[in-house]
Amino acid sequence: MGAGHGHSHGHSTVPASGHAGGKHRWRLAAAFALIAAFFVVELTYGLVSGSLALLSDAGHMAADVVTLAAALIATRVATRKDTTGRRSYGSYRAEVFASALAVWLMLMVAGYIVYEAIHRINAPAEISTTPMLVVGGLGLIVNLIALFLLRAGASESLNVKGAYLEVVADTAGSVGVIVAGLLVGATGQPFWDTVIALAIGVFVVVRAVGLGRQVLAVLAQHVPDGLDPDQIATDLAAVEGVRDVHDLHLWSLTSGMNVATAHLVIADQTEAHAVLDRGRAILRDRHGVAHATLQVEPADHRGCDELGW
Repeated sequence: MGAGHGHSHGHSTVPASGHAGGKHRWRLAAAFALIAAFFVVELTYGLVSGSLALLSDAGHMAADVVTLAAALIATRVATRKDTTGRRSYGSYRAEVFASALAVWLMLMVAGYIVYEAIHRINAPAEISTTPMLVVGGLGLIVNLIALFLLRAGASESLNVKGAYLEVVADTAGSVGVIVAGLLVGATGQPFWDTVIALAIGVFVVVRAVGLGRQVLAVLAQHVPDGLDPDQIATDLAAVEGVRDVHDLHLWSLTSGMNVATAHLVIADQTEAHAVLDRGRAILRDRHGVAHATLQVEPADHRGCDELGW
């Protein structure tokens, strides 16, 4: 017997307003418009000035454009109704794959920055600091606006968080461009441009690795952060009539969508419907797991121990 009585399992029909990524789609769209427009400006002046810090920041902004576009597409796909009948959990994982793309792009940009910085150590380039300072300042303003737009959704959606961290790294890049411009202008040494570019690269890698670990945790179906399997098993076992809890599994479909399954062994004469309702209420109200599939088993039931996984 499952916990599905009076409960819809059709994730693909959930409206965008009830989905973390879909709810913040407008923020992604606004940030995308800002970043895409400024990318053209920064790339042009990076080529004109010869600044590696400015070019590296433009490269990272290009990654921002791709990441934001992928995030927008992912939120659309994630909230799209399934017409095939083959996606029993809908397409919500599209957001996780978009976050994985953000990680990959951030690492690629960081690798390029480091490569160019090492190449320039023995061949310093002529750098015009005025475009660096002007464009770096404008980029900082654009990135701060984008950060303001994305911050609210970053805590709710892994997809939005990926875009947010991209912009965080790019904001650091804009600060780095300004610092590099000031140091080169004050000392006349283009070496500082290379040093700042390397610092930007390291900053990007750190952010990418952190996000990558979260993406892998979702894809590997680890227990979501904030959920304690032992405590959940204890709470379910405390339901009146429940003798044992086993085969408890907890994972995340995507940001804000935690899923659980469990087998509840009940005593004779115990009302199964009451156990199901109480168990689901505990998972939903105490642990924030709205989608739970609970299987109720009589005490003399055998067979669960036959599986080795």
